[in-house]
Amino acid sequence: MGKDLKGKDLGVGIYQQKDGYYCARYVNRFGKRKAKRFKKLQECRQWIAEATYIDEHSDLEQTAEMTVDAWFEYWIEIKKQTVRYNTVRNYSERYYANIQPVIGNKLLNEIKPLHCQRIMSEMADKGYKTSTIYQTRIALFNMLEFAKENDVLLSNPCKKSVKSDIGKPSDKKEALTIDVQRKFLEHVKGSSYENQYRFVLQTGLRTGELIGLKWSDIDFKKRTLKVERSMEYRYKVGEWRVGEPKSKSGFRTIPLTEEAIRILKEQKRKNSNIDIISMEWADIVFLCRKGTPVKNSTYDSNLFKICDKAGIDRFSMHILRHTFATRCIEAGMMPKTLQKIMGHSNIGITMNLYVHITEDEKQKEINMVADALNVI
Repeated sequence: MGKDLKGKDLGVGIYQQKDGYYCARYVNRFGKRKAKRFKKLQECRQWIAEATYIDEHSDLEQTAEMTVDAWFEYWIEIKKQTVRYNTVRNYSERYYANIQPVIGNKLLNEIKPLHCQRIMSEMADKGYKTSTIYQTRIALFNMLEFAKENDVLLSNPCKKSVKSDIGKPSDKKEALTIDVQRKFLEHVKGSSYENQYRFVLQTGLRTGELIGLKWSDIDFKKRTLKVERSMEYRYKVGEWRVGEPKSKSGFRTIPLTEEAIRILKEQKRKNSNIDIISMEWADIVFLCRKGTPVKNSTYDSNLFKICDKAGIDRFSMHILRHTFATRCIEAGMMPKTLQKIMGHSNIGITMNLYVHITEDEKQKEINMVADALNVI
């Protein structure tokens, strides 16, 4: 059992070196020692989990004639054992929609950087957004890097020269202004999912976290809720999928405002009026009138109707989370505190994606320092 520099157990085959790097090592079934260093513990753990799984379950001797399609199927099966369901789904969607049509039938060892770039360029020609092209590049790079790490390829052809920032710019995620937020809240009164919309504006929960929230996650005495899971409805298979939050940082405890407590009590009263609630959903907080969770897309489609009714631009559930973060910063919350509440893995995500200072806020801040700037 390896340890970090503070003496904490890290797991079998993993330890932290004096320079701060994490090292993973194991001996394969042929008696050969394998080792690799990482800056992040999560990457270290994932590598050794995948490597030891392959060592125990696979045979990579016949790779000379392997197609990209065959390698993807092999690689994605490994990923199913080591990463979250949503990650596997995203990789698969990008592969079948964009990567496979270009290189799926080619031999793996014949793939060159120009083939990788062609995938990105064709997506740009079809009008894909830069963010989607970037996600495709991540899937392609990881798939080919895995081949390199297992000596199937000498090098990864998806090199730095393969550019993905060539598509349409992504829509800018603007938080609701205070005036627009007030107008929205006026028109959301009495709607089926009023409690849910108001609750996100008080907690910053992701949609999947809201859907998966249970009464057992709520502590009314301490006035907190714990984020332990994410839930979404998968239309392709016709079933609910429950998984872990988006990242390790997604597991968190959120302090509740007085308004959030009021909303929860109102929702509990609302649920008590539902005729039939199955045992499967009895602990779920936000149910529809049928006694089941509300599907992800239903929240957005209902939001659009409310926006149209209020005469404001349409926005998605994610903007409510975005608005919560912006209101917190405007009110003076420390970014590090907001990072923990939002469940972001690093402070850069919090600052770059969610904090958009309004013109009013900029004027207020400059007024605060006006005297200091007025040096005579």
